[in-house]
Amino acid sequence: MLGSITPLGERGRGSRWWLTVTAYLVGSTLGGVAFGGLLGLVGSSFASRTPVAARLAVLAVVGPFGLRLPTVRRQVDEGWRAGYRGWVWGFGFGLQLGAGVVTVVTTSTVYATWLAAGLSGGAVAGAVIGATFGVVRAAPVLSVAGVRRPDQLPHVDAILARWAAPARRATYAAGAVVAGVALLGAARW
Repeated sequence: MLGSITPLGERGRGSRWWLTVTAYLVGSTLGGVAFGGLLGLVGSSFASRTPVAARLAVLAVVGPFGLRLPTVRRQVDEGWRAGYRGWVWGFGFGLQLGAGVVTVVTTSTVYATWLAAGLSGGAVAGAVIGATFGVVRAAPVLSVAGVRRPDQLPHVDAILARWAAPARRATYAAGAVVAGVALLGAARW
């Protein structure tokens, strides 16, 4: 999907790449904020009764093992690109991907991040974790900014493949750092 959001593709659809990508990044961030904030709020009563060390232990045990967990078999609707302006479908794609669990989940990192939001102790801390997730999840779209000619398209998959593993690690690491700060109470949200 991200390989389809290129300057070349957007020009072919009569849209401006920078506007579509900006809407995508904003949507992904807001999707993460909303879902993370909701999980932080829902988990706040449990978190307030559970010691920080226990919450960190749960996160440490669940997070890094790369378990295959259940997922939905749904993708973002590709028909949106033809039916809506670039900024509309970019925002919609971003919102869904930023929430992380309304489309196919390919890594347990997504679940670990949302567990961290739930264990964070509050809506604001969960929202910060969600925002971090949304930004990091959407950032790889910037890797195709230079695609302006059709002969550059075969290289898109290679570019995205190089970004995929580091992006997954960065998503988990950023979420874990923010969760750790929130759980330890070093920040007052």
